[in-house]
Amino acid sequence: MGALPLALATAASAGHATHAAALAWLLIAVPAASAAILLIAGRRSNSWGHWLGLAAAVFTAVLGLTIIAQVAGMAEGQRIMSAKLWHWFSAGSLRIDVGLRIDPLSLTFVGLVTFVGSLIHLYSVAYMSHDRDRRRFFAYLNLFIAAMLTLVLGDSYIALFVGWEGVGLASYLLIGFWNTADADDPRAARDKSMENATAAKKAFIMNRVGDMGLLAAMMAMVSQVHSVAFDAVLPAASSGSVTTGWLTAMGFFLLVAACGKSAQFPLQAWLGDAMAGPTPVSALIHAATMVTAGVYLMVRSGAIYGGAPSAQLAVAIVGAITLLLGAIIGCAKDDMKKVLAASTMSQIGYMMLGAGLGPIGYAFAIFHLLTHGFFKAQLFLGAGSVMHAMSDQVDMRRFGALRAAMTITWATMGIGWLAILGIPPFSGFWSKDKIIEAAFIGEGAKPWILGSIALVGAGITAFYMSRLFFMIFHGKARWTTEKDIEGPVHPHESGWMMTLPLLILSVFSLGLGGALAAGDTFVTWLEPVTGHAEHGEPVLPETIIMGATLALVILGALVAWLMYAARPVATVVQPSNALVEAARKDMHQDAINEAIAMRPGQGLVLAANASDRYVVDGAVEGLASGTAALGRLVGRTESGYVRSYAGYMAAGTVLALIAVLATRF
Repeated sequence: MGALPLALATAASAGHATHAAALAWLLIAVPAASAAILLIAGRRSNSWGHWLGLAAAVFTAVLGLTIIAQVAGMAEGQRIMSAKLWHWFSAGSLRIDVGLRIDPLSLTFVGLVTFVGSLIHLYSVAYMSHDRDRRRFFAYLNLFIAAMLTLVLGDSYIALFVGWEGVGLASYLLIGFWNTADADDPRAARDKSMENATAAKKAFIMNRVGDMGLLAAMMAMVSQVHSVAFDAVLPAASSGSVTTGWLTAMGFFLLVAACGKSAQFPLQAWLGDAMAGPTPVSALIHAATMVTAGVYLMVRSGAIYGGAPSAQLAVAIVGAITLLLGAIIGCAKDDMKKVLAASTMSQIGYMMLGAGLGPIGYAFAIFHLLTHGFFKAQLFLGAGSVMHAMSDQVDMRRFGALRAAMTITWATMGIGWLAILGIPPFSGFWSKDKIIEAAFIGEGAKPWILGSIALVGAGITAFYMSRLFFMIFHGKARWTTEKDIEGPVHPHESGWMMTLPLLILSVFSLGLGGALAAGDTFVTWLEPVTGHAEHGEPVLPETIIMGATLALVILGALVAWLMYAARPVATVVQPSNALVEAARKDMHQDAINEAIAMRPGQGLVLAANASDRYVVDGAVEGLASGTAALGRLVGRTESGYVRSYAGYMAAGTVLALIAVLATRF
C-alpha cells in the first residue's frame, strides 16, 4: 500500500499510460484492503462486513470498466503499457521489479473478473445471509478477486506467480469454508466437515504439483534470458535468441502449471471435489478466476510456444483429451454441481485446444473463456438458487418439474443451457464454434483428429447439459413436501438479490458473443497481444462443420429429452455398464494418481522403515545384545571364591607351558 501514493504521483507527471496503470493498481489494492479489514475486525464486522466486501467488488468493476473504456479509445499501438511500481530484490544479474502490464489481454480478464465477481458478491449477500461467518466468507471472496487481478495484471512471471499462489490459497480457504461440525446430527456434520476439509486439501496439493512446473519454467527463463519479465522473455523467445530445446522445456513446464490450475488431464481430479464449498465459490472459481488462469498463461506465453511446436501440440492434445474426458464424466453424474464441474473441465479443454492451435486459436480461446465466464456463472448461480429452494439438495434424481415453482431460475438457467450448447444466437455459438472450426485447420491427420474430437465433444456436451436441465426442471416431480432423508422440500423462487444477478448474466449469455463476433471485434481487440493471424482454410467447408456441430447438438439434446423428460427417472442410482460406472468414479483418475504418485512413495517409506527396523536397528541391537552377553559371561568369572581364582591361575599356567612347548617342537 505504501507504493500506491508513489504510483499515483508518478501517474500525475508521467502521462496517460502510467495513469491507467496506476488506476489498475487500485483494482488490486481495494479488494485486498477490504479482505484485510474484515479479517482483522473479526466478528465485530458481522453486521456490515458483507456490505464492505460487496462495495469493494463493485468499486473494482466500475474502475475496471472505466480503464477498459479508456484503453479502448486509444490507438491500437498505444494499448500496451507498463508501469514499474517498485524494486523487489536483486540476485547477481537478476533484477526483479514489481510492475503492472495493461494490454487488451489483461483487461479482458479485468472486465470478466470484476464484473462477474461483483454479481457473485451481490448474490452471496442473500445466499450466505444465515451463515455465522459471512464476513469471513466475503473477506475470502475479496482476497480471491485481488489475487486473480494480481495474476493477470503483473508484468512478469514472478508477479503472475504471486497471484497464482494467491488464488490457490483463496480456493483452499473457500472450498473448505464449511469445516465445522454444527448440525442436529453431530456425527454426520463431523463427517461432512471432514469431507470438505479433505476436498480443500486435495485442491491445494494438486495445485502445488502444477506450481512446480511454473517454478521450473521460471528457472529456465533465468538460465537463458536472465529475467522473468514479459518484456524480456517473450521478445527473446520470438527473436530466436533462445534455442528450440529450451523453449520446448519452458513450454512443457508451463503446460504442467496450467494443467494443475485449470484442472486439465492428468491433474483434473480435484475439480469435482471442489464443489464442497458454497455455491458462489464454485461460480467464482469456474467462471471468473482460478481455472481460467491456465488458459491465460498459455496465451500470454504464445511467443514461447511459437518457437516450440512440439510443446504447442502437447497443449492441443491435452485440451482435446480433457474436453472429451470432462464431457464423458458429466454424462454420469447425478450431483448437479459436479455435472457443472465436469462441464467446466470440458470447456476449459476447448480453450486449451484453441491455445494449442497457435496464433489462429489464441483469440478464439480467450473469446470462449469470456463468454463461458458469463454463462457458467449463470449456471452455477442458478444451481445455487435450486439448492436454496430444495433444502440444499444437489441430487438431480430428487428434482423434476421445478419449472412452475421457479420460473425465473428456469428461464435464466435455460438461457445459460442454450449458450453452453452453442445454439445460435446465444454466446457459446460464436465462441466455441470458432474453436471447432480452427481445429479443422492444418495439414495431415492432425486437423481430422483434433477437429473430430471437438465436434464429438459438442454433441456430448449437449447431451449431459440437457440431461441436467431436464432432470431439474422438467418431467415428473420426484421430490416430496413430507420430511424424508433430506428434510422437507417446499420449492420456491429465490429473492431478488439472487435472481437479479441471474437476469443480468442472461443478457450477456444471450448477446455478448454476437456483439463481439461482429466484424471480428474481439479478435481485433486482442491483436496487439496475440498478433495478426491469417485465417487458414479448414479441411472441411465451414458450412459443413457448422451444420455437423448443430446436428450433433440437437441430437444430443433430443436423446436427453427422450431419456430424462419423456419417461420416468429413477430416484436412486441404477447399476450400468463399465463406461458409466467408470465415469461415475471420474474415470478412476484418483486411483490412477494414487497408483502413480502416492503408492510408490508409500512403498518407499515402508521399505525405509523395514530397513531401519531390521538392518540398522538389527545391527545396533545385535551388537548391544552381544556385548551384554559377553559381559554376563565375564561376570560369572568374578565369583569371589579363592579356589576359583587359584584354578584360573593353574589353567593359565598350563596353557602358557603348552604354548612354550609348541613353539620349541
